[in-house]
Amino acid sequence: MTTKEAMTLFNYYLQSNHKQRTIESYGLLLGRFEAIYGQRPLDSIAPDEIFHFLEDLTKDMAKSTRRLRYAQLKALYNFIIDRCSLNMRNPCNASLLSKSFKAPKQFQRKILERETVDEMIYNTKRQRDRLILELQARCGLRIGELLKIKVSDVSDRIVILRDPKSGKESEMAYMPENVSRKLAEYIKENALQ
Repeated sequence: MTTKEAMTLFNYYLQSNHKQRTIESYGLLLGRFEAIYGQRPLDSIAPDEIFHFLEDLTKDMAKSTRRLRYAQLKALYNFIIDRCSLNMRNPCNASLLSKSFKAPKQFQRKILERETVDEMIYNTKRQRDRLILELQARCGLRIGELLKIKVSDVSDRIVILRDPKSGKESEMAYMPENVSRKLAEYIKENALQ
C-alpha cells in the first residue's frame, strides 16, 4: 500500500468520525507527509525519516504542538495497521521518536475543597458573578458552556447546553432547586429574555 492510498483511507475515516477542527488540525501534517512520501510504500518509511520529517515540520513550534504532530502521525499508522491488517510495526513506536516527542510528566491537580468553593461563592459581591460560580460548582458547567446559555435554554431545573465540548448538538444539565430558584429570580429581576 502506498502512502497516498493510506492517506486517502485515513482522510475518509477522519471525515466520517471527527469534528471539522480535528480534521483541520490533521490537514497540515497529512498534506506535507503525502507530498514527501506519497508515492512510497507505507512500510518503507523508516523511523529516522519520520523523525527528520517531524523535526523539519515542527522546528519552530511549541513542545505541545510537536507532541501533537507526533501523536497524529502515530494515529495514522495505528489506524492503517489495524484496519488493513498490515503485518508491520508502527515506525512511530521507535525509541528515537517516543523519547524525542514524549509527553511531560503529569502533575496532580489540586482540587479545591467544598468549603473553599462555598466561601468563594459566598464572598462574591455581584449576584451575576455568584450565579456563574454556583452554576459551575453545582451543575458542573464549563465557563464556555455557561456563557452561551440563553433564557430560552432554562426550564425549571434544567439547562440546555448548546454546542457542548462533547461535540453533541446539545446536552442537559440539572440544577439544584436553590440554584434554579436564584437563577429564575435573577432572570425576572433583570427582565432578561
